[in-house]
Amino acid sequence: MARRILSIGFIGNGKGTNRYHIPFSQVLPEKFRVKTVHARHIRHDVWPALPNVTYTCDLEAVLTDPEIDVVEISTPHSTHYELSRQALKAGKHVVCDKAFVGTVAQAEELYALADAQGVTVQCYQNRRFDSDYLTARKVMESGKLGKVFEIVTHYDYWREEFVEHGRTGVYDRLSGIVYGHSCHCVDQLIDWLGVPDRWHAEARQLYGPGRPDLYFDFDLYYDDLGIKATAAASYTAAIQRPSFEVYGDRGTFIKVEKDQQERDLKHFYLPAGHDDFGLDTPEQWGTLRYYDDDSRMHQERVETVRSSYSMFYDALYETVAHGAPPLVRPEETLAQLRILEDAVKDLR
Repeated sequence: MARRILSIGFIGNGKGTNRYHIPFSQVLPEKFRVKTVHARHIRHDVWPALPNVTYTCDLEAVLTDPEIDVVEISTPHSTHYELSRQALKAGKHVVCDKAFVGTVAQAEELYALADAQGVTVQCYQNRRFDSDYLTARKVMESGKLGKVFEIVTHYDYWREEFVEHGRTGVYDRLSGIVYGHSCHCVDQLIDWLGVPDRWHAEARQLYGPGRPDLYFDFDLYYDDLGIKATAAASYTAAIQRPSFEVYGDRGTFIKVEKDQQERDLKHFYLPAGHDDFGLDTPEQWGTLRYYDDDSRMHQERVETVRSSYSMFYDALYETVAHGAPPLVRPEETLAQLRILEDAVKDLR
C-alpha cells in the first residue's frame, strides 16, 4: 500500500513559513506536500514563489479545500487564536507557531474544540530539535555528571533595533521577549524534565514601565528530581552567555554556542541538498569535565548531536496519518503558558 502524502496549507507567507516551516517539510516529499499558501497580500520579492504551490489571498481557499489535511499558522501572535479556531472549525489539523496563543483560557478552548472536531492542534516547537539542547540531554543521560542538580539555558541576543525598540517602543504582551523567545527555552525544559512543581518567573522592562520587555529569568523547580532549571535571556547581551550549562556532583558540561540551523537559514542555506546544514564545527562542541569513582579528573570535547527541525514533521506525520499522540502535548503547552502569564502579570 502506497504511503499517503499529507497536504499542508499555510496561513502566512513571511519568515516563519518560508524559513522555519517549508524547508523542513520539503525534505520529506514522501510524507508532505505544500499545496497552498495564504497571505493578505501576495508578494514574492523576498520569498520567491515555490513551484506547484498555489498562492491566494482568499482564506476560505485554504479552510474549505478538502485536499488540505494540515493548516499551519505562521502569522503575528495576536492572530493565532482566531485563525486556529477557524481552521479547527473547518475540520483541519492545526500547527500554530509559538507562543501558540496569549492565554491559558484560549489554549484550553482550542484543545476542547479540536477534540470535538476529531482533529489535533499543537504548538510548533521546532527547537525541541536544537542540537545544543539534545547534546546537553545526552551528556546528562551518560551519567558522567553524577547527580545533576542544576541546568541553565540562555537565549541571548544583541540587536541594535531591539535596544532602540526597548527605549522608544510601547509594551505589547504578545510581542516582547517573553512570548517571543522564552517559550523556546521553557518548552525545552518541560520536554526534558516535565511540568515543574513550582517556579519563579521574572520579566523586566529595562527602560521602564510602558516599554517592551527585553529580559526574562525563570527558575523551574523539580522537587522529586532535586533539580533547579533556569531559563534566562536578554535582548541587550553584547556577549552572549553559554547556551547550556549542566551541573552535577561529579562534573559540569558547558555548551557555549546554540544550534546552527538558524544561522544557515538566515543565509538562505537550506537543508535540502546540503549535508553540512546546521552542523557544528569541532570548535563549537561543548566541554565536559568530570571526576570518576577514583577522583581522577577527565576533560573532553563533546561532539554535538546532529539534528534537524524536519524531525518535528516526522512526528506530525505519525500524528495525522497514524493517530500517534501529538509531539507537543496539551498539558505541556498549558504549563508553559501559565509560566508566561505569571511572568508578565505585573507588566504594563
